Amino acid sequence: MEPRTRWSEVSGGPGAATAYQQRFDDLAAKGMDIHGEAAFVASLLTPPARVLDAGCGTGRVATQLTALGYHCVGVDADAAMIEVAEQRDPATTWVRQDLSRLQLRSQAFELAVLAGNVIPLLAPGTLLDAMARVSAHLQPGGLVVAGFGLDPSHLPQGCPVTPLEDYDRACEVAGLTLTRRFSTWGRDTWRPESGYAVSVHRSGG
Repeated sequence: MEPRTRWSEVSGGPGAATAYQQRFDDLAAKGMDIHGEAAFVASLLTPPARVLDAGCGTGRVATQLTALGYHCVGVDADAAMIEVAEQRDPATTWVRQDLSRLQLRSQAFELAVLAGNVIPLLAPGTLLDAMARVSAHLQPGGLVVAGFGLDPSHLPQGCPVTPLEDYDRACEVAGLTLTRRFSTWGRDTWRPESGYAVSVHRSGG
């Protein structure tokens, strides 16, 4: 049995994946930019770099990166999320796996992105293993970019806060070093009181 993620506890059950994607489709239809995470990634490396979308959900970030010319693999533990991603974008490779047990044939990614509160939505007790497995799939010097909420207002209802110190410690144990941190995907200045953090870590190889 794979670990039961917090997403499975707070998502609302059947139909949650479709509803999740519909929310972003509605925002896009209103003219809002829903690709801030992909733009952030694109500012760090150029296509056709290999990118791992770890905790990809319905594939919003990976789909955009594929469209920009990156070679993307999206991974998520939720079968319904992967199903929606496959239906929407057959050009990207989609894999159903829990990040704490991640084992892909290709382990040469130049960057791994964890967007959409992947970190606090991991199964309880799996943060160390998840970051170790993500790090193991990077090229030497590869980057890990993660953005997640640090207070309840930035998290799904019922999702507990993962302290930033816990995430940094998991990255350290996984051989990752913090290089930059912002308070938004738009690169707003990081402050300790910020309710959201976007962190860039680098693998030591």
